[in-house]
Amino acid sequence: MKQVVRNVKILGTGSYVPSKVYTNEYLETMVPTNAQWIFENVGIKERHIAEENQATSDLAAIAGRRAVEDAGLDIEDIDLIIVATSTPDRKAPSTAAFVQNKLKAINAAAFDITAVCSGFLFGMSVGSQYIASGIYNNVLVIGADTFSKITDWTRRDCIFFGDGAGAAIITASNVTEGFLAYRLYTDTSHDMLGFTIPAGGSEIPINEYNLKEKLQYFQMDGKAVFASATSALPKAINQVLNDTGLSIDDIDVMIPHQPSIRILKRTAEIIGLPFSKVMHNMEKYANTSGGTIPILLDECKKQGKIEKGNIVLFAAVGSGWTYGASIIKWA
Repeated sequence: MKQVVRNVKILGTGSYVPSKVYTNEYLETMVPTNAQWIFENVGIKERHIAEENQATSDLAAIAGRRAVEDAGLDIEDIDLIIVATSTPDRKAPSTAAFVQNKLKAINAAAFDITAVCSGFLFGMSVGSQYIASGIYNNVLVIGADTFSKITDWTRRDCIFFGDGAGAAIITASNVTEGFLAYRLYTDTSHDMLGFTIPAGGSEIPINEYNLKEKLQYFQMDGKAVFASATSALPKAINQVLNDTGLSIDDIDVMIPHQPSIRILKRTAEIIGLPFSKVMHNMEKYANTSGGTIPILLDECKKQGKIEKGNIVLFAAVGSGWTYGASIIKWA
């Protein structure tokens, strides 16, 4: 059988955030922090918080359904569901299996991937291979996280994260549009645990002692995150530019992960991209980890900030450190 490699485009997008909101001013009543300092230094004004009975799959399923509707497809048209999350419903089964069940997507295979804040970018890359090789026609890629479930709300670093989910349908495209390049990396050579969730896996199982020590919550070294992000993002971006023969001046819109406004401004400065081209929504949602890029993508698409033929740059960095970039010619 002759293998036919197809171009891949984004056909539809969707997103969802819970209705409950924690403002910076509300956090002032919980931890020793300052609302104005948070906004000026991190870029966040508020974050959305899942209800106690809302799991990651609940958010993911709503975002996924909206993406399917936006693409003009039926649920039965979905061949594969990939969920990028670091806050799964359970260790087993996969969050993607829960999403498949909630969507009644009976024709779709389903699995999770974990690359934390880079997860959606990794998921799109994996899904694109299935489309390009002709194995599947319509892949639903979802980035979803409920970091409020693993946040110690007595620590000052509780300011950084919110809950949310975003989704995209990817499908085959003609040769003049779609993804032009991907570059994915994992660098464990320094500060590998600069962002980590210690307990809950096979290394440090959940028990009474570990719960008492609050090891089930995320731990972050802010300086390590900043250093890693401002080194990794320019490297990945410059590589995909080189792969495509494009220059930074060819980029119309950048849709990055939302770590902090300082990281995005510094990255734009390093790569020479006007900050007006760098999209951001962390002021409304904070860092939704795997959900950041697809939520922002959905907003930009529906607000008319992306037009047919635009060259769009995606970039993200996550725990480990995982990072990457991709470029798409918008269909």
